Amino acid sequence: MSEALIESGLVLLDLDPDGVARLRLNRAEAANGMNVEFLRALHEAIMRCHREPRVRVVVLSGAGKHFCAGGDVKTFAAQGSELPDYLREATAWLQLATAALIQLPAPVIAQVHGFAAGGGGLGLVCASDIVVAAESARFFSGAVRVGMAPDAGSTVTLPQLVGLRKAMYILLTNPTLTAREALDLGIVTEVVPDEQLGPRASQLASALAESAPLALAATKRLVWGGVGATVAERLPEEARTVAELSGTEDSREGLAAVLEHRQPKFSGR
Repeated sequence: MSEALIESGLVLLDLDPDGVARLRLNRAEAANGMNVEFLRALHEAIMRCHREPRVRVVVLSGAGKHFCAGGDVKTFAAQGSELPDYLREATAWLQLATAALIQLPAPVIAQVHGFAAGGGGLGLVCASDIVVAAESARFFSGAVRVGMAPDAGSTVTLPQLVGLRKAMYILLTNPTLTAREALDLGIVTEVVPDEQLGPRASQLASALAESAPLALAATKRLVWGGVGATVAERLPEEARTVAELSGTEDSREGLAAVLEHRQPKFSGR
């Protein structure tokens, strides 16, 4: 039977007897949207994996209909003029969680269904080592759409995955990518029918759990080492930029437009 390492709260963590840790985003009512409390819980769950020597591989998934919708737009909009300070704290926790995920010795498999959106959702996908997506999954950046900038290291990791030109197009124009399109671009490792998503992620996790853990950890470190230092260098700049943009009229207009289900009208202020 699985052992519950974190059995309640915004992020859950179980450990199977074979060393497969199952980290589940548990804010289904908000499409696993990220606020400060959620990001604190996410960071703590990842650090719990760091501290647990029995963890051989991590499967990252989301409860409810979506993997992760990115930032919690309702919470952000409610901050008003205090939003820059709120986002400074939120992005600090997000960058800590992202760095901890990349630096985790155990391989991370993202099990994606529904939407992986925003800097948070897409960023977690880009920071994972293997990504298995359901056929119906969708991928979307969206930061620019609400007058903000991408975060979670995605301005570095996404270009590494898809190339500069395609990353620029995705981040600037915000297309909604199908799972197959994400696979063709290199964002996703594998696409499976919806009903096979869980079993396939578990199958991969079990295979990795049987591999040599030190070799897996060293390989992961070497591969990420080619981009990890750059990601770490860019995280503070991303956080500063997000906080700065959140104080603009365009950001407030973008958030209001999402909540009011209309097209935003940006003024450049």
